[in-house]
Amino acid sequence: MKKVILIADDSPTIRKFVAFSLTMQGFEVVAAKDGMEAIEQLPAKKIDLIITDLNMPNLDGFELIKSIRQNQDYVELPIIILSSLAGSEEIEKGMSCGANSYLVKPFDPKRIQYEVAKYLN
Repeated sequence: MKKVILIADDSPTIRKFVAFSLTMQGFEVVAAKDGMEAIEQLPAKKIDLIITDLNMPNLDGFELIKSIRQNQDYVELPIIILSSLAGSEEIEKGMSCGANSYLVKPFDPKRIQYEVAKYLN
């Protein structure tokens, strides 16, 4: 059975690019345009990993990660931040919210495949 990855990013281009590189690896990809949509999609499917941006409307990545980590069903769910925010403060904040990895845009598809493989193989 295919592993399912949820991508939360307000950029359609980034969602398509990440989805394409992960679909090529045999994953099923579900997309959300912001944190609220990501939370709504969680119970609908068994999500195996989340890739989230930080700067999104409605509910940003930090709040998304916090709310996921507060739900007992998702405490172990791997979360990878994919953001253009590259400062050590943002990275530290993202990791302390409960993310497992932090990748900075622009990114190499191989790098994202490597990070995903760390959690899903």
